[in-house]
Order: sequence, then structure tokens, then C-alpha cells
Amino acid sequence: MPKSLNAREILDALVGFPTVSRDTNLPLIDWVDAYLTGHGIRCHRHIKADDPSKAALFAHVGPEQEGGVVLSGHTDVVPVDGQPWSTDPFTVTERDGKLFGRGTTDMKGFDALAIWALVEAHRRGVKRPLQIALSFDEEIGCTGAPPLIEAMQGTVPRADTVIVGEPTMLKAVTGHKGSKMFWVHVHGFEVHSSIMHTGVNAIMYGAKLIDWANRMNAEEAAKTPGPVAALFDPPYSNTHVGQISGGTAHNITAKDCEFGIGFRVVPGDSLDEWEDRLRAAAGEIEASMKAVRPETRIDITRTSTLPPFKPEQDGKAETLVRQLTGDNGTQHVSYGTEASHFQAVGYSVVVCGPGDIAVAHQPDEYITVDQFSQGQAFMERLLDHLQT
Repeated sequence: MPKSLNAREILDALVGFPTVSRDTNLPLIDWVDAYLTGHGIRCHRHIKADDPSKAALFAHVGPEQEGGVVLSGHTDVVPVDGQPWSTDPFTVTERDGKLFGRGTTDMKGFDALAIWALVEAHRRGVKRPLQIALSFDEEIGCTGAPPLIEAMQGTVPRADTVIVGEPTMLKAVTGHKGSKMFWVHVHGFEVHSSIMHTGVNAIMYGAKLIDWANRMNAEEAAKTPGPVAALFDPPYSNTHVGQISGGTAHNITAKDCEFGIGFRVVPGDSLDEWEDRLRAAAGEIEASMKAVRPETRIDITRTSTLPPFKPEQDGKAETLVRQLTGDNGTQHVSYGTEASHFQAVGYSVVVCGPGDIAVAHQPDEYITVDQFSQGQAFMERLLDHLQT
């Protein structure tokens, strides 16, 4: 049996794997698998269907019965490219009461605590089951969660409570916005820029759709928020463009323009309706393009869909976390998590984890030593709960 590591040692190991979403996560999965297996815990993998360089992992300890608790985390992190880090992002560096490193907050801090808790639960022989579920591709639309959840069904006893450990400062979050993400490819027609009226500049027509997004945001922001929307910051559904590329040279009308566009939608608003609005706006722009060159077009590809996470009435997960933390506040967030995918198939879910979302994805991302310690105390209380 390998040496039992403490949670900080596990965190050091996890951060050391550069599991940026565009790259493989298999070295990390191999390490977790070997560590848990070495402690007598059987692990299960789900390989990504169209990319065998990525895998999810889940495991069960305790009685072979239904009704356990799932600790849900993701293994991927966002890139560090172009960010001015003052430390090695893939080495945990402790300074001024903070643990710096990519993923320390989002969300390898929770993953490390969950792995530690699973080994402890197995060692102590808990009376109620504990499971871990580690996904891939959370950072690119939470697309890895549905196949992971499906793989768990019938492989391990079905739990009834899920704690998704995204950073919430260990507060119970019971609702978040839904989202739909798209990739837009504007196909223009190249001519010399001196006769640009005879061609179709894909960038300039793409800008019309981006300006539509700006107008939608302004319209939504001007509305008086309803009681549900008022729980969020911002208190409305919004549209965002975060990447764009295109063009060949300054004196050529751009043949291509590509960009991502997405919606974060408050519960009660329709994700499908927002998609319809996008496609209608693109259709109007495309018609004006075709009036100049009929072979031009706008392609829109949906890349991910995340349903809203809705508060549950007397939810088991919320009740459990409030018992463990003493938090009785109402918390809703605008970022998305895998909670809604678990909720969609009947689990009771709450989002609760150590760390501050405000430093996630930032250069010099960190989790405070105090928050990590409080996360350890949270897991200790959970283990005590599973013993009774």
C-alpha cells in the first residue's frame, strides 16, 4: 500500500499535471487511479468517445448500497498562455498565506480534498457510501459531465446527493445560470480593398453580429429584473464574444471571420429562444451578404448547452451542506457548473467548495491556506456524518 498523502501533498501532485482543456488529462487520471487503487479502492474510467487522450474517473467506497454522497470535481484547467504569472503556474508555491498555482482554486483544491476524504472514508469504514467523480472538459462548456454521469449508472450504486466543489468560499450555492455556446464562421469574398464594395468582408459583417450582441446586452440590462433574475449578478441574461480571428491582409477584404459567441441565461429564460434570436440576426446579415455575393454565408455551430441549475425544495444536498457549514444564506452565481447536469438526471445537488471564484482563471491564481484548511474541516465533518 502506498504512503497516505495529506490533502496538501495531493494538491501539489494534481497541480503538477498541466491539464489544460486542449491537452490530455491522462497523466493526472493515471496518478489518481494508481493512488486510489493502491489504497484498495476500485476505480472506473470513462474514455472520451472522440478523443482517447481524455478520461473521467469515478470510484465508490463504503457499503455497496444506494443513497451515498458524490464529491464532484473536474480535472481540466484554463490556459496560462500570455498571463503574467510571478510563479510557475504548475507548481504550488506558498507565499503570504496563499497557495499559488493554476487550478488551486478552480478546482484542484477541492479535488485534492475529495481524494483525501475518499481514502479516509475507506480506511474508517463509513456506514454511508461516498463517491468521487472527476470529469474532463468542464472548462469548455461542461461537456464531459453528461457521459461521466451516464457511465456511473449501473456501475456504482446510485447516490442521491451531489456536492459540486466549485469555489464558493464554502457557501451553499443553490442556483446558477444556464448557457449555450456557439462557434460562428462568416464566409466572405475576397477582393482588393480599393473595390471592397464588390466583395464581402467577413470581419466587417461578423462585426455586425457582434454589435447585435452588444445591443442585446444593453436591452437586457435596461429591463427591470424579475424576482429570479434579481438573485444574480448581473441580474439578466447576457451575450458574450471572447475569441475572434480572420483576414488575410490589410488591403484584402477578409474571406473568413470566426468567433465564439455564447449566452448565460437566468432560470426562466429560454436557451432555445436565445439561439433562435442569434440565428435570426445572423440570417438578416447573411441576406445582405448574399445580395453582394450569393456564395457567401454564415455558419453557426452549437458547441455546448448547459441547463440552468435551479433551487430545490427541501433538497437533501443543500440540507447536508448547510448542516456541515452552518451557512444559511441564499447564494446564486452567474457562472456555470456541472451541478445542472447531475440535477437533470434526478440527483439532489448543491455547489460548495473552498476558494474564491474571483481569482479563478487569473494569473497568479491562488487559494488561501485558511480556505484550504476550512475545506479540510468540511471534509472531516462530512466523514463524521457518513459514520452516523
